[in-house]
Amino acid sequence: MPSPASPTRPRAGTDSSGFRLGNVVHAIQATQQSIHTTALVPRLCLTLANLNRVVYFICDTILWVRSVGLASHINKEKWRMWAARHYCCSLLLSLARDLYEISLQMEQATRDRAEREKSPPQDPPGYSVADEETEWLQSFLLLLFRSLRKHPPLLLDTVKNFCDILNPLDQLGIYKSNPGIIGLGGLVSSLAGIIIVAYPHMKLKTQ
Repeated sequence: MPSPASPTRPRAGTDSSGFRLGNVVHAIQATQQSIHTTALVPRLCLTLANLNRVVYFICDTILWVRSVGLASHINKEKWRMWAARHYCCSLLLSLARDLYEISLQMEQATRDRAEREKSPPQDPPGYSVADEETEWLQSFLLLLFRSLRKHPPLLLDTVKNFCDILNPLDQLGIYKSNPGIIGLGGLVSSLAGIIIVAYPHMKLKTQ
């Protein structure tokens, strides 16, 4: 491990700051792109999510400046909480977009099913309200499964956002999880991210 006087230390810091600034620039570019999304709900969700990502990366950069000793007076806990809040907001808005897309896919699947089944099904003898509720739940879950199975990018994006949000929810005290659950969520999110990078067609597209 290099000592503080080692010449490799400043270069590592420069690379790290460049990486963080690159994240800010990328988030700004994503915001500019999402503004031009055709559908209203995805446009609002993605634009606000990306704006929160911009603030999150700015907070992360400020925390990095504090961690390397460039500005020791910075309140670390304050900026960490700000970062967690904006990261959480970004993920919640991304999940809202995912749920909107899922609802559209389920509506389309329902219309397709109605086209295939013109005549309404007949209730069997002894049919009760409890049976109707159970059948409704089963139908809903089956429809959800079929909708996501036909659209792997949507499934992958939803799973990734859901796993990512566990950590900021825990940091903010909104929903406490044990470290094992958070670690598992991080692993699943990382695997989903690797799949998206390795197979670009698995990235959820915007219209």
